[in-house]
Amino acid sequence: MKYPFHILISLFCLYGLHGQSKIDQALKKFNNNSVPYITAESLTGHTRFLILDTREKEEFEVSHIAKAIWLGNKNFDKDTILAIVPDKNRPIVVYCSIGVRSEKVGEKLLKNGYKEVYNLYGGIFEWKNKGFPVYDSIEQETDRVHAYNRHWGKMLNNATKVYGHKKHNN
Repeated sequence: MKYPFHILISLFCLYGLHGQSKIDQALKKFNNNSVPYITAESLTGHTRFLILDTREKEEFEVSHIAKAIWLGNKNFDKDTILAIVPDKNRPIVVYCSIGVRSEKVGEKLLKNGYKEVYNLYGGIFEWKNKGFPVYDSIEQETDRVHAYNRHWGKMLNNATKVYGHKKHNN
């Protein structure tokens, strides 16, 4: 009985590593490392960072990292950013599903004079895959994460995946 348990644990670990390698591959393919990465482990417990969620609003409402502020990624506006972060020396962490959209926003922040901007490596998927908590629209801890789409959702392996608008889940 002991060996089936070890086999099951080994398969679980391999599945987790497979998800991680897919995130690594996607970031190498789509990002150019223009914004320095910060790991989930490095971010936990630090209160000095302002955390900006660069996903779509419906993704943010399903779940987000504690104290994150929704910014989105499509309509970057200098005035909106200045209202949210008037101090350009304030350390900022941007994130999205895995770190592709957030890199684009991080680049814009750097171009607008923000001095210390980091991209969360692997985004909210990696955050949740490592067992860190996420919160819903009423700030209650949840297991649900918007998986963006079925292709990208394959990289999320430690959450209940939500697709589409939260009222029309699959």
